Amino acid sequence: MSSPRPLRRLLLLAPLALAACGFEPLYAPGNAGAELQNRVLVDEPGDQNGYLLTREIEERLGRGDSAVYGLSLVILTNERQLAVNREGYIERFNLQGRADYRLRDLTSGQIVTSGYVESFTAYSATGTTVVTLAGERDARERLMNILADQIVARLLAVDLKK
Repeated sequence: MSSPRPLRRLLLLAPLALAACGFEPLYAPGNAGAELQNRVLVDEPGDQNGYLLTREIEERLGRGDSAVYGLSLVILTNERQLAVNREGYIERFNLQGRADYRLRDLTSGQIVTSGYVESFTAYSATGTTVVTLAGERDARERLMNILADQIVARLLAVDLKK
């Protein structure tokens, strides 16, 4: 019989190391994930970007059935031309986005946390009009997905017990 390989030993000891450093699951009772799950009501979106961002946030945090917090969002997007060929046709677009957010306590109206996140995506305009429009739609959905990930990560990092 052979002795266990070093990697195998490391994998077996990893849970002990995590327990020793005070690791706790994010969604354990009393932690930020459990505190926000189904307790954040996102303000009604006013446009397609707002709808996409709200959908992504609700997918991660729940729909706010027993809302304690309200989340306000302001979304700004900007489309820039990236590549122009010799004939003057645009071949690539960059879609930049910024989302300002404010999490407020619904009972007191006090702002719990606020901030903004930024990111970008790009899409190609080298195909037909239909392909270009599909690429733009996909880039917009990807951008809202990225912004939602960033917002939720920041909300989960907030100490709500203050």
